[in-house]
Amino acid sequence: MSEWLKEEMQQSGASGVPLCVDLDGTLVKSDTLLDSAMALWRKEPLSPLQWPTWVAGGKARLKRELTRRIELDVEHLPYNQPLLDYLKEEYAAGRRIFLATAADTGLATRIANYLGIFEGVLASDGTLNLAGANKLAAFEERFPDGFTYIGNAMPDRALLGRSVSPMVANPHWRLLRALRNDKVQPARHFLDRSHRLKAFIKAVRLHQWAKNILIFVPLCLAHMLTPNRIVAAITAFFSISFCASATYIINDLLDIEADRRHPRKNRRAFASGDLSPITGVAIIAVFLAIAIALAVALPYIYRSLPGVDGAKEILDPHYPFLLWLTVYTVSTLAYSIRLKRMMLVDVLVLSGLYTVRIVAGANATDVVVSPWLAAFSIFFFLSLAFVKRFSELYMMAERNIEKPSGRGYHVEDLEQIRSFGTAAGYAGVVVLTMYISTPDNVQLYRHATRLWLLAPVLLLWISRIWMTTSRGEMHEDPVVYAILDKRSWILGAMAAFVVWWAL
Repeated sequence: MSEWLKEEMQQSGASGVPLCVDLDGTLVKSDTLLDSAMALWRKEPLSPLQWPTWVAGGKARLKRELTRRIELDVEHLPYNQPLLDYLKEEYAAGRRIFLATAADTGLATRIANYLGIFEGVLASDGTLNLAGANKLAAFEERFPDGFTYIGNAMPDRALLGRSVSPMVANPHWRLLRALRNDKVQPARHFLDRSHRLKAFIKAVRLHQWAKNILIFVPLCLAHMLTPNRIVAAITAFFSISFCASATYIINDLLDIEADRRHPRKNRRAFASGDLSPITGVAIIAVFLAIAIALAVALPYIYRSLPGVDGAKEILDPHYPFLLWLTVYTVSTLAYSIRLKRMMLVDVLVLSGLYTVRIVAGANATDVVVSPWLAAFSIFFFLSLAFVKRFSELYMMAERNIEKPSGRGYHVEDLEQIRSFGTAAGYAGVVVLTMYISTPDNVQLYRHATRLWLLAPVLLLWISRIWMTTSRGEMHEDPVVYAILDKRSWILGAMAAFVVWWAL
């Protein structure tokens, strides 16, 4: 195409030139190859053993084999909304639009049919990987009079350089730098992504670290606040928090497709395409390494600081905290992979994970867990687990969905779950009152009878939580709700004052 014709087309807005749109990272914010691989791994855990054979046959064959075995939910892919809106406007104006992608033609055709705005599809065919030079050659053959291209990454550099009115969508910084060097100015930018730091914080779920404050509970209730134990508890807190973030990411990677169909979870970093699965795997590796390193170092940290007599002999390198960190990790992964799909077992595991945090904190600080504390935590956190499940079912009922995807519950179970949850919460209060009635607490509290004031405070909080949940006003995670709820903070402060007053 002559430079004169190219300039004429640019000046006229290139409206008569076919518009070619890339798929991965451009029209769709995620990488459909990675999405397909993750989906196949979830469906067939041993399938990665076959992948080297497919890769040996070329990247196009790998894509074909994945597409043959997995049908991605094209309706809920994380589309670049500003770009999609522009394409629909151009289609309505009568422009010829083509989906040009290195993805397999089977997947590309399904996406094109769903969107209904493409005149044709250019894609990999199982033998030829339509990327880079191969895509450019296909364009020159199919569109000898010129084309407009929308891309996002370095393989699109030559295509954008030959394009009339080139455009970019969520472009990689390396591509932008290369285009500046080539003196290529994109006509339009279609940005639809969160800031990397914001997406990272969302992915690791820093707000969920609040749950790990339970690490400090045994130490505080035992009234053994020595420097070595405090530092050990802080170390354990960060260890289990990094571990928790890693397991949350594993859960998100396993649930990408289900999250994309969810009205709120579709905004999670991986479901929305703001972070790639490869980035997620890297974060998992780093965070687990940090968690294990802190757990291994904890006994040495404990013994290096001043504390009770005999501290040098306590917490020898048998690493009891590391053992409980392992229990927590295995239990969380088992929940993510299988147990969360088992009715009632899921809530028992969720509540058990809270108790594991308490036991882990006791082992980190060499404090004995009171059987009363263990019994209270079992019932109390079981109630919160039922709150989470009830709120999910309530939302499904509002959307007229009879059975949540991947769960063993039905909307008809709402009343039964509410009964289970409220009963468990009140049982926790009963355990608390039984503990207050025993002589065991006299050694810890000079005014133990004042602890009775905890009962109405806790009853008020549990009752209010369930009233809020029954009205459909509960965030799916009650812990997050409590963090953001002013009344919960007021009741928490009242409970803390009662405990201080009883000392």
